[in-house]
Amino acid sequence: MKSFFETEIWPLKNRLYRFALLWLKDRDKAQDAVQETMTKGFLHSNQLEQLNNPVGWMVKTLKNESLMQIRRDGKHEVLDEADSQLMVDESEKQDFSREVKMVYRFLDLLPAKQREIFYLREVEGLRHQEIASYMELPEKQVKVNLHRARKKLKTYLENNGNGQI
Repeated sequence: MKSFFETEIWPLKNRLYRFALLWLKDRDKAQDAVQETMTKGFLHSNQLEQLNNPVGWMVKTLKNESLMQIRRDGKHEVLDEADSQLMVDESEKQDFSREVKMVYRFLDLLPAKQREIFYLREVEGLRHQEIASYMELPEKQVKVNLHRARKKLKTYLENNGNGQI
């Protein structure tokens, strides 16, 4: 019989890696942050099993680990820095359709909180409650930020849908 860690926590590793790339913008650092987070998840798996939202705990732990990585590296930037960008290989971007490329450019223009909420909801498929839990925001604020991001996306796509990418 598989343990809680094997069935519920271990499958999160790829999702956590994508989050770490979003925040750290470095594959090696992201792998290190995920490894530390998974270790903490393993060590605390009994407590995680009792939580209503173990995914939120893991993502929050990863964010804290990423912040510690940034501090250890002597960088004074924070995860919410306005000019951060999604980490996508150029080779991967070439395979994307024109519309998807526009969405990635759009995400780079969003304020950090909206970008992160939009990413968590639309790319990772987290529920509003999960996003609110790990971002320590009221669920209503998550919904408002998501609505604003979607509205900005619609306007952006309408204004940039003229073939200019």
